Amino acid sequence: MEEQPERIRDDAFYWKKRFVVDRMLKFAVLLVLLVWGSVLLLKMVTPLKEDHKRHQLPSNTTVDGKLLINFDNIRNGTFKPTRHNLQWIKSTKKGSDDDMGLYATKIDDKFVIKSVLDEDYEDVLLKEKTFEYDGKNYTADDIIASPDLSKLLVRSSTVKNWRHSNFGTYFLYDAKKAEFDQLAENVALAVWSPNSVDVAYVQNNDIYVYSTKTDETIIVTDDGNENVFNGIPDWVYEEEVFSNDRALWWSPNGDYLAFLKTDETNVGEFSIPYYAQKEDDVYPEVKTIKYPKSGTPNPVVDLWVHRFNDDSTYPLNISSHHESDSTLITEVTWISESSLVTKFSDRSSDVRLVLHFNADTKHAKVARKEPADDGWWEITHNTLRIAKDENMGIIEDGYVDVANIDGYNHLVYFSPADSKYPQVLTSGEWEVIDGTLAFNSKTGNLFFIGTREGKSTERHLLYVNINKPKEVHQVTDDSKRGVYTASFSSKTRFALLSYDGPDVPYQKIIELDTDKRDEHIHGNSIGKTLYYLEENKKIRDNLKDYARPRKTYQELNLGKDKDGNNIIVNSYEILPVNFDSKLKNEYPVFFFAYGGPNSQQCIERFSIGLDEVIATELNAIVVVVDGRGTGLKGRPFRAVVRDNLGNYEAEDQIRAAKLYKSKPFVNSDKISLWGWSYGGYLTLKTLEKDAGENFKFGISVAPVTDWKLYDSVYIERYMHTPQENPEGYEKSKVSDVEALGKARRFLIMHGTGDDNVHFQHTLKLLDRLNLKAIENYDVHVFPDSDHAIKYHNANDMIYNRIVSWTRKAFNGEFDPK
Repeated sequence: MEEQPERIRDDAFYWKKRFVVDRMLKFAVLLVLLVWGSVLLLKMVTPLKEDHKRHQLPSNTTVDGKLLINFDNIRNGTFKPTRHNLQWIKSTKKGSDDDMGLYATKIDDKFVIKSVLDEDYEDVLLKEKTFEYDGKNYTADDIIASPDLSKLLVRSSTVKNWRHSNFGTYFLYDAKKAEFDQLAENVALAVWSPNSVDVAYVQNNDIYVYSTKTDETIIVTDDGNENVFNGIPDWVYEEEVFSNDRALWWSPNGDYLAFLKTDETNVGEFSIPYYAQKEDDVYPEVKTIKYPKSGTPNPVVDLWVHRFNDDSTYPLNISSHHESDSTLITEVTWISESSLVTKFSDRSSDVRLVLHFNADTKHAKVARKEPADDGWWEITHNTLRIAKDENMGIIEDGYVDVANIDGYNHLVYFSPADSKYPQVLTSGEWEVIDGTLAFNSKTGNLFFIGTREGKSTERHLLYVNINKPKEVHQVTDDSKRGVYTASFSSKTRFALLSYDGPDVPYQKIIELDTDKRDEHIHGNSIGKTLYYLEENKKIRDNLKDYARPRKTYQELNLGKDKDGNNIIVNSYEILPVNFDSKLKNEYPVFFFAYGGPNSQQCIERFSIGLDEVIATELNAIVVVVDGRGTGLKGRPFRAVVRDNLGNYEAEDQIRAAKLYKSKPFVNSDKISLWGWSYGGYLTLKTLEKDAGENFKFGISVAPVTDWKLYDSVYIERYMHTPQENPEGYEKSKVSDVEALGKARRFLIMHGTGDDNVHFQHTLKLLDRLNLKAIENYDVHVFPDSDHAIKYHNANDMIYNRIVSWTRKAFNGEFDPK
């Protein structure tokens, strides 16, 4: 388009020279031509200017009198829902069977106990957030109440460690005496015993137990050092196994303490330099962590038990029950006063074993050995103890878990606990999410969250009776779209029901142990609504002032797989304000992908964020596709990617791009893809596989580029080891940089302090790009930022860069000149 005005001027000059007329006529003709040429030029230049402006609407622009969504709205919380998390607690009356709906919460700087039955009830446990001890001032960073609410564990002087862990100084606060006592400094973890008497804590990788009754401390372990961890996970177990900072488990009555002992002596080290921590430092600070990369030695782990009546500590010798030389211990649950079950597997999660252990007799028995067959075993923490109760017909201790039933995750019941085969409680072509939320020991009802058959983008609260398997009942009305979560009071009389979307979220307290029903169904179809804890009315009011891009959830048919079956995937699209399907070649398409195994992005939650900003500011269609390998559409759908990551996932993004490319209103020359972490990897693999045919642009944030460089516990579950699957690792690597060079342009962004996906991944890729002289990319590095990219204003910067770079792409600034 930029060359057309020049051709017009050349043509006018040539026409002028052909005719010889008098000076006045020549001048008149010239004047007419100049006017005509100027008008024509304006007509042709104006669309160019409008096209450039089309994707950069000012943030204060209104449409039909409404404001447009911009980043300021996202950052100042205009559309951010308020959400309350209740810490439900048992009755303060010892031995009481009443469920008064008590919960702990913070009100201003106070830590108080409230009751859902009486809004005026308030028991203040801690009056102020700041306190003085031994002449020094401290601030309460975290508070953990003892089960009987008589004392508090208070953490102060907190220092961040890894994603889920911290160090700090812990204090004990006596609520009646209003007195603080220091427990210890540099503590990694502190946990109350169920009897509210003892506190187990970890200091310098050793476990100690302090008794508030005797004021004495027991040393449980004494071998902790920089390589041996007791009661807390090392880096890889925190990140990939437990997803928290705890690796110790009290028995129900506090007579035993089970804990994980981790030895990472043989685990390889990875050093991360930090460049911007202190302004005056001339050398970078270097932090070294033990990080087991794929195919390299894993930490050696075992489960130990401490018995308090004789102060003895002994191992379970888990590895003796398993042929693997690198066992993963993934879950530990006490299922009676003196017995526990633990799950463990080989390092590639091909075979899972369940061990039943009696702490009284020290007898261990492998209850089940379960091959994963055509898939893998996901690491889960879904086991719920079901205590013996003859009144309910429960004659032995057992537990409820989640198992694969005909390709879908469902609730199963093992009783006795060492049973080989379970009773199936739920079944069908839908899935249970994260196991059982709560068990009502009086009625036998098990409450859980599940998808709907044919609607895996929804989440509903359901229940099944332990004595009436496969009779699943609704708590929330599943005739209407919805995503729900719930938490329950001590005996499940009350629940905090949280509606998360697709409409504006709300939270309310419902009473379940009643025959009363709401006059009008709003969320729950059973139980009585007591009151709304949060309605987010401010968001509803704000939405009236804004033009919101339209979001639609759908299933896409991406065509046939190699076996001739239709590939049906979950997706959503966001259409820009004033979208007009009659326009031709008008709208860019901005794909976002994550795509990791068993993940899900297409969940019908309320959200206004980057997607809506892109749709509004760049007048683009935003599309998200959960392709093969993602979760909640059955085991065959997710297991197809085993040993072959990056192939089917990229293929499905390309198939989706072709679908949108065929739509007449889509500008097929402006299709982009972006992702973070696994999504960053998938972006690069898609650009590599597509070679510029459909996706012209891409943004990859913190990407994996070679799975051999990633942590063993995660990647070997899906790819086995590089020694077992060398071809798969080679194919999954981002290696065909010449194919990447066929995209119009792509952007890579990474934090140098990333302890999860090391900056090494990006540097290795840049080296491969250099070797092949590939130049069609940009790089933005964030000094010292970890995987979340937040250090020193990095989070604002990265989202600004995503929008500004994409604007340039859609405005043609990266097009060939």
